[in-house]
Amino acid sequence: MILLLTILGLLFFVSAYFMYGSFLSRVFDLKNERKTPSEEQYDGIDYCPAHPSVLLGHHFASIAGAGPIVGPITAGGWFGWFPVYLWVVLGSIFVGGVHDFGSLVTSMRHRGLSMGEVIDHWVSRKAKILFLCFTWLALVLVIAVFLQLSADTFAQDPAVAFSATLYIFLALIFGLLIYRLRIPLLYGSIIAIPVVLMAVWIGKMSFIQENFVFSMETWRWLLIAYIFLASVLPVWLLLQPRDYLASYLLYFAILIAMIGIFFGGNSFNVSLPIFKSFIPEKNTYLWPMLFVTVACGAVSGFHCMVASGTTSKQIRCETDAKSIGYGAMLLEGFVAIIALSCIMLVGKVPEKGGPLAVFGEGFAKFAGILHINPDLGKSLGLLAVNSFILTTLDTSTRLARYQLQELSKMKLDRLTATIISIITAMLLLFVRTGDVPAWKMIWPVFGASNQLVAGIALLGIMVWVARGLKKKYRFVQIPMIFMLITTISALIIFMINNIRSHQYVLAVVAGLLVFLAILLIWETWTVFRRFKNGALD
Repeated sequence: MILLLTILGLLFFVSAYFMYGSFLSRVFDLKNERKTPSEEQYDGIDYCPAHPSVLLGHHFASIAGAGPIVGPITAGGWFGWFPVYLWVVLGSIFVGGVHDFGSLVTSMRHRGLSMGEVIDHWVSRKAKILFLCFTWLALVLVIAVFLQLSADTFAQDPAVAFSATLYIFLALIFGLLIYRLRIPLLYGSIIAIPVVLMAVWIGKMSFIQENFVFSMETWRWLLIAYIFLASVLPVWLLLQPRDYLASYLLYFAILIAMIGIFFGGNSFNVSLPIFKSFIPEKNTYLWPMLFVTVACGAVSGFHCMVASGTTSKQIRCETDAKSIGYGAMLLEGFVAIIALSCIMLVGKVPEKGGPLAVFGEGFAKFAGILHINPDLGKSLGLLAVNSFILTTLDTSTRLARYQLQELSKMKLDRLTATIISIITAMLLLFVRTGDVPAWKMIWPVFGASNQLVAGIALLGIMVWVARGLKKKYRFVQIPMIFMLITTISALIIFMINNIRSHQYVLAVVAGLLVFLAILLIWETWTVFRRFKNGALD
């Protein structure tokens, strides 16, 4: 069954890339004769044209993280494998792919600025301010959470810390070789990628395990310094090459899993039921919880911030947007299928270790087909995931800087905007209510709020297609309506449940998000209705 589902998923995604991806390319009217922001606004810091394979690595590493692994495994443990598989395939092709591709193209057509600028131009300034305030606060929360998560991981596992540190220094060298010494990308990759893969093996050596050890507090301050540099340094020097090199670790993990699944054939015993229940746990409903839990494995609002943030400022020609915007989402959907295969083998999510433990155990079984030691196979899988936690952290810091600069109408320079974003994230880390840090109090609402961003981004894309391109917009309207109804319903359920359990802070946050969404929808609907009635161009 796992082999069949993997082959079908691969066929669905490849077919969608060439068929539906080509349809989207025609709708978006991609033309290489049209200059991209990286060429028109080149500044050597944020706006820098990149080779498509480099930018794909950066974009994929930035949007992936642990999302396409944690979400499908958690949802699979609740509902069974079939509903998760169905949503991953259909969501990636018709919702997440449209969302990511559309966000990238609309940003390209608006000077490489965020979806907030698109909403400003085609809806209203008020809607832009609401959207940017929300996305900036969401990014600050991500910075706080992943900063703590990275510091904890590095303190507990020297191998992960060593690999991540090696990537950083290797990225600096790689960036200088490619962009300053003009070494061909192929030659630079041939030299650097084996070092990246060797870092996993080197990190497990006893010398590293005994000596590359620092406290959580030390790692937290080192990481604060790192994300500051990742935000303000030229993107070609650190962020882009680090993500590009790190992406090969995930490519390598995907390759091992695929070979294990193909050669393992039907020898794997599926322990997870095809379907478990519409309500497997109290207050856990198939709809809407499945669709906000799978998250990055099918669609994620964070993707629009990456696509309209760092990626749109580096794309060198418009036709590259198909492979980067649409292709990366399909690739992430395939990662979600591999993750789902792991929970199908393991059967349930353990209390200790959670979804990552499931992925490590399942990946070890796939690697075992290649006669890789199970412990090493498990470490390879977990290292591939943990390396992307840092990628999410550094990209989020730069994106928060962009959002804040746009909010200030570019009156804030990149140093000031970065410092404000990091200090705000640090407040979420250090300010406590009793023994609970502020970020822990509001993090549970992030899943639904992240999907809400996706719905709002689709709303902006729809208006641009209708008003800017003057083309039929049903292909984006249907997923937009579905995402907004689903996420708002999830937030209302979340708010009611937290009122009942006297968790009033979370209830208030959820209520504010619902109010914000309704404001944005009403604002957009008012403008769109005037456009349909001929009152607007």
